[in-house]
Amino acid sequence: MRSRPLGRTGLEVSELGFGASPLGAVYGAFAEQDGIDAVHAALDSGVTFFDVSPYYGATAAEAVLGKALRGVDRAGYVLATKVGRYGDAAFDFGADRVKRSVHESLERLGTDHVDLIQCHDIEFGDLDRIAGETIPALRELREAGLVRFIGVTGLPLPALAYVAERAEVDTVMSYCQYTLQNRRLAAWREHFTGRGVAVLNAAPLAMGALTSRGAPPWHPAPAPVLERCAAAAALCRSRGADLTRLALRFAVSTGGFATTVVGGAHPDEVRRNVRWLREPLDEALLRDVEECLAPVRDVGWPSGRPENQSLGGRP
Repeated sequence: MRSRPLGRTGLEVSELGFGASPLGAVYGAFAEQDGIDAVHAALDSGVTFFDVSPYYGATAAEAVLGKALRGVDRAGYVLATKVGRYGDAAFDFGADRVKRSVHESLERLGTDHVDLIQCHDIEFGDLDRIAGETIPALRELREAGLVRFIGVTGLPLPALAYVAERAEVDTVMSYCQYTLQNRRLAAWREHFTGRGVAVLNAAPLAMGALTSRGAPPWHPAPAPVLERCAAAAALCRSRGADLTRLALRFAVSTGGFATTVVGGAHPDEVRRNVRWLREPLDEALLRDVEECLAPVRDVGWPSGRPENQSLGGRP
């Protein structure tokens, strides 16, 4: 497993990160012990970046991840969690709430500090308040030694840029924005890294759309996107290949981001993903899949408050 610098933090993180949302049963029921074993398999495979949130499974994912990391050398991994989002429609970026949230997360995770604390899905909040109140509150926790670095996450890239330009942040994370189907995050990469802000890519499988299994029923992408993704999966099957493998290999090997975060709730799944990273990218298959997805290239969906979708910003 190769490591990459996490921006200006001085930390190194594995090129493949462990997304812990499946530990909250976000993608369906799972056996808790399988989830714990998945975390251990990731550690054994050289994965050092673990990302979670109190939102995932209504705090369940943090609790399971905390159990899995119990007794593991704290210096052996980089732990990231989030504040601000606590339910599908429950957001609170107020200073008092985010401070309390960090303390609650520390207890569930069984640690005295998190390496990266992130404002979760900022497009659902008041961006000026996040820049002027939330992040300064988290900076106070950094001075107290409870968090080391601060980031923001969300889907609309202009919203991330708006806050990164107005507050001191160390990382930005977006999801479904650098995949076989959507490459918009690449256009913004230099906009962030030029400021010393590390860029984290999440959901390279487009929340299940770019897998052989297909998108879950709740997937927010427009129907034409999901139809083309299903066609790409069928194309891969006709070649004896797996779209999941191609999508993951593509995102990690071509993105150039600090880390690419993918979820896992079973140790075999984690070991398979790591194994795929060592295999060469099938360039011929990639070209055909790109042609299949071309009609929906960079097509996304709105997320959050309408005023936070564009903000007039482009990279």
